[in-house]
Amino acid sequence: QVQLVESGGGLVQTGASLRLSCAASGRTFSKDQMGWFRQAPGKEREFVAAIAWHGNRFSSNSVKGRFTISRDNARNMVYLQMNSLKPEDTAVYHCAVSTSEWGPRLASYEEYTWWGQGTQVTVST
Repeated sequence: QVQLVESGGGLVQTGASLRLSCAASGRTFSKDQMGWFRQAPGKEREFVAAIAWHGNRFSSNSVKGRFTISRDNARNMVYLQMNSLKPEDTAVYHCAVSTSEWGPRLASYEEYTWWGQGTQVTVST
């Protein structure tokens, strides 16, 4: 049974940093693509960043230059380093796993099979 557990969220002020972690279990993830999405109240789920099993990565324009996705295949972990946080980054952040081929389609939540429950990030002014 695949499980994804996010951690590291919290309440921070504008300009602060947070590092989210996602612990994956239940299968071998070393050949899977991993992603982070977020969902704010009343809004649709939004792509944040994705990373291939071989390390290639891309992120949304809204977080480019501020957020960095990384992974540790040996530990089945994926991370999201978030710097220069803004109030509009406030959301529940979910990690997800995709078995699709690497490519721009990974910006779509439909490409992901397994999802974590999420961790709340709140950025105050």
